Amino acid sequence: MRAEVGDWLVLKGPTVDRSEQRGLITEVHSADGTPPFVVRWLDTGREAMVFPGPDAIVVTAAEQRSADERARERMTQVQETIRGR
Repeated sequence: MRAEVGDWLVLKGPTVDRSEQRGLITEVHSADGTPPFVVRWLDTGREAMVFPGPDAIVVTAAEQRSADERARERMTQVQETIRGR
């Protein structure tokens, strides 16, 4: 696993009742981009040093922007469908 500052760390929820956790990687402590990472968690705003386990993935900043754009497009389509356009 490798990351850069500005990438996102996503921890998949281990069970249905626990949602995934997502945090912005604010520091990478190795030259080759391997853990540990300092992460600012979205749900709490707290920062922590993280050694990710097998349930974690890194999403690049570009991948996150693309996913956000797709979500906005889907939301627009749903809203237009509801309005009957």
